[in-house]
Amino acid sequence: MDYKETLLMPQTEFPMRGNLPKREPDVQTKWAEMDIYKKVQERTAGRPLFVLHDGPPYANGDIHMGHALNKVLKDFIVRYKSMNGYCAPYVPGWDTHGLPIEQALTNKGVKRKEMTVAEFRKLCEEYAYEQIGRQREQFLRLGVRGDWWNPYITLKPEYESQQIKVFGDMAKKGYIYKGLKPVYWSPTSESALAEAEIEYKDKKSPSIYVAFAVRDGKGVLEGDEKFIIWTTTPWTIPANLGISLHPDLEYSVVAVEDEKYVVASALLESVTNTIGWENPQVVKTVKGIELENIIAVHPLYGRDSLVMVGEHVTTDAGTGCVHTAPGHGEDDFIVGQKYGLEVLCPVDDKGCMTKDAPGFEGLFYDEANKPIVEKLKEAGALLKMGFITHSYPHDWRTKKPIIFRATAQWFASIEAFRNELLEAVQETKWVPAWGETRLFNMVRDRGDWCISRQRAWGVPIPVFYAENGDSIITDETIDHVAASFREHGSNIWFEREAKDLLPEGFTHPGSPNGVFRKETDIMDVWFDSGSSHQAVLEERDDLQRPADLYLEGSDQYRGWFNSSLSTAVAVTGKAPYKGVLSHGFVLDGEGHKMSKSLGNIVVPQKIMDQLGADILRLWVASVDYQSDVRISDAILKQVAEVYRKIRNTFRFLLGNLAGFDPALHAMPVAELREVDQYMLVKLNDLIRKVKDSYEAYEFAGIYHAVNNFCTIDLSAFYLDFTKDILYIEAADNRDRRAIQTVMYETLAALTKLVAPILPHTADEVWGYVPGVTEESAQLTDMPEVTEVPNAADLKQKWDAFLQLRDDVLKALELARNEKVIGKSLNAAITLYPTADMKVLLDSVKEDLKQLFIVSAVDVAGTMEAAPAEAQKYEYTAVVVRKAEGETCERCWIVTPEVGQDSEHPTLCLRCATVVKENYVK
Repeated sequence: MDYKETLLMPQTEFPMRGNLPKREPDVQTKWAEMDIYKKVQERTAGRPLFVLHDGPPYANGDIHMGHALNKVLKDFIVRYKSMNGYCAPYVPGWDTHGLPIEQALTNKGVKRKEMTVAEFRKLCEEYAYEQIGRQREQFLRLGVRGDWWNPYITLKPEYESQQIKVFGDMAKKGYIYKGLKPVYWSPTSESALAEAEIEYKDKKSPSIYVAFAVRDGKGVLEGDEKFIIWTTTPWTIPANLGISLHPDLEYSVVAVEDEKYVVASALLESVTNTIGWENPQVVKTVKGIELENIIAVHPLYGRDSLVMVGEHVTTDAGTGCVHTAPGHGEDDFIVGQKYGLEVLCPVDDKGCMTKDAPGFEGLFYDEANKPIVEKLKEAGALLKMGFITHSYPHDWRTKKPIIFRATAQWFASIEAFRNELLEAVQETKWVPAWGETRLFNMVRDRGDWCISRQRAWGVPIPVFYAENGDSIITDETIDHVAASFREHGSNIWFEREAKDLLPEGFTHPGSPNGVFRKETDIMDVWFDSGSSHQAVLEERDDLQRPADLYLEGSDQYRGWFNSSLSTAVAVTGKAPYKGVLSHGFVLDGEGHKMSKSLGNIVVPQKIMDQLGADILRLWVASVDYQSDVRISDAILKQVAEVYRKIRNTFRFLLGNLAGFDPALHAMPVAELREVDQYMLVKLNDLIRKVKDSYEAYEFAGIYHAVNNFCTIDLSAFYLDFTKDILYIEAADNRDRRAIQTVMYETLAALTKLVAPILPHTADEVWGYVPGVTEESAQLTDMPEVTEVPNAADLKQKWDAFLQLRDDVLKALELARNEKVIGKSLNAAITLYPTADMKVLLDSVKEDLKQLFIVSAVDVAGTMEAAPAEAQKYEYTAVVVRKAEGETCERCWIVTPEVGQDSEHPTLCLRCATVVKENYVK
């Protein structure tokens, strides 16, 4: 007979090759058909809520690797929580207002100025929805589970309505005001910008030292001196109204040839070297406070330039005498307000000089530098001209330099509730821990938040103006606008007149004729997304505020984490989140930032088309995401290899469970052999490790723990030696059923443990697991540990055995290299263990030759008795020799027993018995 037919070889239809790019879309179609999100929510209804609130990506363009990293991390957490005792809804969102969409339409040829604002906004909305549809498909392809067909979108009427309420609540508490202050201004965008919309890049700027002659020395100076200021923005000289000194610094009056100059004593040497003075003489020294209120002369216009004192003056660079233009700098503005200076800003929205800069009107500010410097030179006020390269703020969208420019803007007063913000930061759990310090310092040092923008596509600032110019923000108007937006959307603000937007019959003492006008500015997009705690967490019945977790990139400390905190604390007194988790950026394989110019961009869709979403997700699990992470073909190849090992493990387990019904064949733990119980102990260790890692958001720990369990505990040990029993013994053999019991527990647990990370593969495996009733691994809970008697003793004993086994494997490898044996089943070994190991081996009831995968094992004396030819290792000495006898045709063991059974002369006695009892009729 053909003895191969009597072997119980693995049988499964679970494919060896993942073929994920083709198979995953089929899995996702099945999820859609069964509405897996709804089924998970129904299964977990009534459990404690765990809300991970989605920070909205911007609806423009295909998703990039940063999006993929972010969404997959969120999916790990939500999937795990729903399998571990929580109801974990996930409502994805999109940020839809702002300049990029306006710019995208302009680039497509839309003539904005040939249509009404309302018409243009309608096109913006349509474009945003197109982008949402495109990105949604890409997020779904990643396998991210969520309420994708009922997301939150910042342009939706119900969202805008809640945002108006947030604004109204802040205004009611006195946190909203309009003021003329210098703000970040982008001439290329023609709009104010938030701090989060600024990025710093190197810029070459002129560096000038300018003399301001003293007009009135106030009895402290004689009147023939000149203050020296230093600036890298000559274009702001026309806006100069003063000079700031530090009150406590010492200032020197120095004589140089026929002139006398005033500079900070600490900077005299550097000024001397820079300007090129020879032998300056200090005439007198005075404290900065003594020079307060002295009047100097503007070198171009002859008007007064007031000498003031302020703590912002430093000796880091320059002269210690700071050129002060209240319309072009925050410190300048603050000190100017203290001394009653006007806020002069001779630069318009487009960055061009106005009539308030005589001689330079119409010039773009950067082009004005050269003629201004020439005029200073003509006036004899220019002492030194050079250039420096320094870090300078740029518009993150247009990549062009921005300016500080005083304009009338709406502000949220951070100062008014800064202490509450700082307390909220300290009450939040931050991962990594440095996130707390980072946001705390940002809030501590932050100025008031400029929330108005001079754009068309956004949520209007819901303010009306009376005939006398009074601004109108009342409970009545806010409630009416919020209700109108909920019903009609915010476009009605641009479609209707002010009187038609106000409550019916509304009157105001400042408008005796009943005439009103409306604010034309829109809100900063960070106010949009920062209101999501109200517009989403409060708005939706399936969520709650505060959220358990916000999870975004580390750039959101100055963005969404910050704006959400500001609006939530302003409205509720509490942070909108209990915990904040941040991740780094995705770099290329060399650690470089991805860019089109470098040609090193890795696209998620391409990875999914070539390798599959589960490979990309496994890569996310493999990296230390709290820092910047790297991705490349080589890195993905390594991840794909780990995936292959995990998949092969699943396939081997499934193949060897053919014919196993857990309801009929599973054995009680107490009846298992020690080695099988030991494997359950190892499985318990894995379950604890993986669940602890999920709880701590340490997914790399899961990646390594599962990989090690599959390759070391299973493949290299348990699955390796058990083949002899699984394939050779009869189907109902007790040892075989014991092994299958462990394999079944391992398969079920492992599938559930990896389900949040590899959902496509886990569900594919689940379809082949015998005895399960749930239609998806997602509709199960995380495995619990199995109670194993004397687990600690078992672990100690069998961990020690594996150390000895490693010594034996080394000896076998050496014998194979020296051609003493071929396969390990050709070997017979004699062991001379240490005394402790001798006791251990004597207590092992399992067949040692099976455990070592050799044909014969003899445990002789202890290591001291080992012969000279023995290979000596830490736990045992080993003699390897060629096994005596013939090779069994069925099990490949070499034994003298082959030939002793006359009916089956090519088999060992064990195989002959199995064949006769099970296969011979």
